[in-house]
Amino acid sequence: MKKLDVYEEDILTAYEKGELKSTSPSKENLAKFKAAATATFVKNKRINIRLSTPDLMDIQARALEEGIPYQTLIASVLHKYASGRLVEKHSSLISRSTRCASKQRTS
Repeated sequence: MKKLDVYEEDILTAYEKGELKSTSPSKENLAKFKAAATATFVKNKRINIRLSTPDLMDIQARALEEGIPYQTLIASVLHKYASGRLVEKHSSLISRSTRCASKQRTS
């Protein structure tokens, strides 16, 4: 399981103490949430891309780290990039593609 950050730990602690109250969204907000979810998860186009083996292995490792399928991670990254919300988060994993690139430069 992924290690919790401070914010997540605070939420877990509040939940365990019974401090959180369940609420229902207004009909207006519920309609907005449904529309956003529908727009986000509609997948009506298929694409094929070619990736280097090290890049694919890095993506698969990141997906494993996040606990999601690698295709879902790729779709999520592309969606965030297209919507201008992509924020890079450095991984604790050593990148194979960077390692291979540095080996090629030294050869």
